[in-house]
Amino acid sequence: MSRAVVVGAGIAGLGAARALTEAGSDVLVLEATDRPGGKLRAGEVAGVTVDVGAEAMLHRRPEGTALAAALGLPITHPTTATSRVWTRDALRRLPRTLMGAPLDLDDLAGTGILSADGLDRARHQVVPHPDGDVSVGDLVGRRYGDEVVDRLVEPLLGGVYAGQARRISARSAAPQLLDLLTRDEVSVPGPPADAPPVFAAVDGGMWRLPAALEADLRDRPGVEVRHETPVTAVRRTPTGFVVTTPAGEEHADHLVLATPAAPTARLLADLAPQAARELAGIAYASVALVTFAFRSDDPGVAEALDTGASGFLVPPVDGRRVKASTFSFAKWDWVRDAGEGLLVLRTSLGRFGEEDTLQVPDEGLVSASLADLELATGLTASPVDAVVQRWGGGLPQYWVGHADRVARIRTAVAEVPGLALCGAAYDGVGIPATIGSARDAVDGLLA
Repeated sequence: MSRAVVVGAGIAGLGAARALTEAGSDVLVLEATDRPGGKLRAGEVAGVTVDVGAEAMLHRRPEGTALAAALGLPITHPTTATSRVWTRDALRRLPRTLMGAPLDLDDLAGTGILSADGLDRARHQVVPHPDGDVSVGDLVGRRYGDEVVDRLVEPLLGGVYAGQARRISARSAAPQLLDLLTRDEVSVPGPPADAPPVFAAVDGGMWRLPAALEADLRDRPGVEVRHETPVTAVRRTPTGFVVTTPAGEEHADHLVLATPAAPTARLLADLAPQAARELAGIAYASVALVTFAFRSDDPGVAEALDTGASGFLVPPVDGRRVKASTFSFAKWDWVRDAGEGLLVLRTSLGRFGEEDTLQVPDEGLVSASLADLELATGLTASPVDAVVQRWGGGLPQYWVGHADRVARIRTAVAEVPGLALCGAAYDGVGIPATIGSARDAVDGLLA
């Protein structure tokens, strides 16, 4: 029987391990930290266990919900609460868009998000004809004008990538947008009344997905998962690979690296130097999440927060500290129920290039968040509790040319038989895409 070593116990690494064991391989998973899940993590605020990392996944792409169902985890969907955009000194309804590109200009006009000049430019559309890859910001800006980019595209991309619209690749991050905006007419019918929800989550928190997946793996013969076991080096042998850890060496027929681009580059410096150089060129953004709990019966809390909104996005052009806030209690029924009279919400801070704004004590992030929450909603109450989760280098940046870079990485890796890479650095940062990346990597490995 073959033996595989998987480096990294995030959702990609655990997914790769599951696919390998289903194919009949013995598997050893090595994780540098003290827990599985990567950016899927549980935290506790005022005694309530909540997600302090990713809190949702795309429902219309099946890998995430299918895996949860296979593990016996219940799926839930967001409530009917809707998002806002905090811009031009008001919380404004988020219109119907595709990654910030407006799909109904009359609807957009009614929100007040754009100035009169910005709306006029949006109505005088110019069809872009890009030659090759182009940034999402340049694509939308050419069609609708810069103000649409500044006040709609930037906050939406800030939520997904913590990135900059004029650097993020349309081909890699929004290929459907590239197709749509290069047509003479932009027409996307509204979803039917019985359309499935766009997003889903595991009831009780997305952190339950890697926890259940690791538990499932540990129950399988021939599978071992080790925490607090960083991999310091890998090398090729005539029969496979040697993986070095502080505890010693492990031998494998197959090696899967399910780690972020920078540590993957370091491990491949000698084994696949061209891939390592390309991986080193993938930038990452750092972000911080601040989770709060407020008493719902404190004066002014319900009036400020429990208004039918699921939270708000913030365009960077408005100069606020927070880039978004999610009213978790309003977005997810399970969070409201778990709170038992506490309203749990979170703010997000940090975009690519703004790392200095995060170099403050946790108390500074809490204070900045509370100040912006007061300005946005009128909230003046003190929280019962606040918890800060920092994700240093947490989100890969899919800059223009990313797809070509990934192709070059895979060409270089293919020259090392038995080696595969997977994770959020390649084909999508969402949970379903990352799970799909793991499955594709194993399929290619065993083909």
